[in-house]
Amino acid sequence: MAEYEPTLKDRFTTEQIEQYYATGNWVEDTFSDTIRKQAQQRADKVYCLDSTHSLTFAELYEQVQRLAVGLKRLGVQRGDRIVAQVPNIVEFPVIAGAAARIGAVIVPVMPIYRGNDVEYVLNNSGAKVAFFADEFNKFSFREMYQELLGEVDSLEHLVVLRAVTEVDGSTVRSFGSLLAGGDLASLETEAGPDTHPDDPYEIVYTSGTTSRPKGCYHTLNTVRSGAVQLTEVLQYTEDDKQFGPSPITHTTGIVTSVFLPLLNGATSYFMEKWDPAEGVRIVQEQGLTCAVTATAFLQGLMHVYDPDTANVDSLRVWVSAGAPIPGSLVRDAEKLIPKCSVQALYGRSENNVTTVVPLGEPAEKSTNSDGGAVPPADVQVVGADGHEVERGVEGDIAYKGPSHMLGYWHNEPETEALFTPEGYSRSGDLGFMNEEGYVRVTGRSKDIIIRGGMNISAREVEDYLIESPDVANVAVVAMPDASLGEKCCAYVVPSAEGMVVDLQTITDYLRDRGVTTQKLPEHIEVVAELPTTATGKIQKHILRAEIAAKLQVGA
Repeated sequence: MAEYEPTLKDRFTTEQIEQYYATGNWVEDTFSDTIRKQAQQRADKVYCLDSTHSLTFAELYEQVQRLAVGLKRLGVQRGDRIVAQVPNIVEFPVIAGAAARIGAVIVPVMPIYRGNDVEYVLNNSGAKVAFFADEFNKFSFREMYQELLGEVDSLEHLVVLRAVTEVDGSTVRSFGSLLAGGDLASLETEAGPDTHPDDPYEIVYTSGTTSRPKGCYHTLNTVRSGAVQLTEVLQYTEDDKQFGPSPITHTTGIVTSVFLPLLNGATSYFMEKWDPAEGVRIVQEQGLTCAVTATAFLQGLMHVYDPDTANVDSLRVWVSAGAPIPGSLVRDAEKLIPKCSVQALYGRSENNVTTVVPLGEPAEKSTNSDGGAVPPADVQVVGADGHEVERGVEGDIAYKGPSHMLGYWHNEPETEALFTPEGYSRSGDLGFMNEEGYVRVTGRSKDIIIRGGMNISAREVEDYLIESPDVANVAVVAMPDASLGEKCCAYVVPSAEGMVVDLQTITDYLRDRGVTTQKLPEHIEVVAELPTTATGKIQKHILRAEIAAKLQVGA
């Protein structure tokens, strides 16, 4: 029986397809077409750079064609999957563009993953080729992949980038060895017909905050449309310089560090490893103007930024995505970086951009909401029956629009379970919609503490606590209780070293703000940091398991 690999017409109606093309969210240009047009207009302009390397638009186009032919000579065929587990370096868009040129499907994997997690992605995607950095963060990816080569049946070729030791070519090839030599025109002919932007392009795996990651199966157009929408709402132009500390092998980085600058002829800086102080230096040195990151990145930068010794006035907009943005962060940023507008965005790997607050809207819109849908996309908040609930009523945030994936790779049941009777895709995230059509995310559908039959929103309690001057970050999770089922447990990161934060302190703070007694945390864990995915999402499943284990030991 054939595995589930949905097509464009399985997911979208003819009317939707026509609408998305008519509005410019989808276009006929291929990945190579887009690069070629930029290279013709601004050949010598730097498209992307990291700490040691850079590529102009012309160099990007040439390397994409050379690598495409190198992959084809290696035996890569249309539909084959290519894993790219690399940090934020300039080779990634070359790999992504080359895969698209010959019809292969790119499978980006964040460097944070190791061993079993990588093996799962390789097996689930059926990857034929794997690209990886030799070493990163003191970890040898070459050794890991050489071990996996014998464990994953589909995996045939290993390609190392930025080798720190000799590459003998027996089990591992170098990136440079796959860049075919010769006349570029001849290579373009050898590469063969280009792929269509509605063909399968990418499988990006979810962060796995609640379960095993699922592969979100996208076309070039469904991925690229996220950048089309952000171009409009962020008033993005060729004069922008993108700051990219978000992993470019995940949705946020792919859309905003790769495609957003590419579509607009702008420049993108790839920051390999996040360090807030180094981030301040890079923004100032490079004159960067725009960033789209998880909330934690902006919090970190603001924590170390001193306007008396540094200057980040080039920043005009910072979009906070990946996790809800506390209202206090927006207000603090206005004071610390007054020329930079902080915008809220809510998205997911299944459909990139769900809602966003457009540039130019009052700051309180990002304080009080996570934005609205960008037409022709539409968002509903739906109840358990899949039908839209009234404004102000909490429900599941559901999306319909041009950025939605075709489905979960080889997982038809999970795919079909997403959709409401009206064809909206449930996110599993809870929220409500106000009268203006703006959404406020209140938490995950599983991010509810059920205390003696009373549903308590973790996000509500977190929103109060993050306002406390004693608290730098917080996560509220359910902990098991024999009599009530669950109680609230607060994991708190103090705002300063040596700051005393205890249960009495936070419950007094919440009581002073009128929080109902049943919603008060009944246990506190003070920690130096919260566990997060590489995209900045707090891994609450780890915290829930940790507190449950501690209570079990103490029982």
